[in-house]
Amino acid sequence: MSSGLSHITFIVSDLERMSQILTDVLDGREVYASGEDTFSLSPEKFFLVGDIWIAIMQGTSLPERSYNHVAFKIQESEFETRLDAIGRLGLECKPPRHRTDGEGRSIYFYDHDNHLFELHTGTLEMRLENYSRILQKRRATQ
Repeated sequence: MSSGLSHITFIVSDLERMSQILTDVLDGREVYASGEDTFSLSPEKFFLVGDIWIAIMQGTSLPERSYNHVAFKIQESEFETRLDAIGRLGLECKPPRHRTDGEGRSIYFYDHDNHLFELHTGTLEMRLENYSRILQKRRATQ
């Protein structure tokens, strides 16, 4: 049985450019940089974003974009600050998907290697409560 998430690794074409995203947009803290002294497949860096270990490794970008993504929780009060940081780095934002009221807001953006990230103000509990409320209303009108 798994005891939780260990880390997330992203293969990126430019370690420094991705480092800027992790520090400026996700408020991460760099804790390791291999330089040329690699212990893995290629030069790498490690970051802590909240208590999540993010590893980035030098390599080839993803060939195309998809909706596969990693979502990071942010506070509602941080929404505009994070959106501004994304804009300053010239990253492309994707329009958010349609949401029902009560499940939080999201910013979707791509890095330079076709990874999709989401910054989300909601929680699982909020979403499940909201879906339950909507289903109850639907059933009551049938």
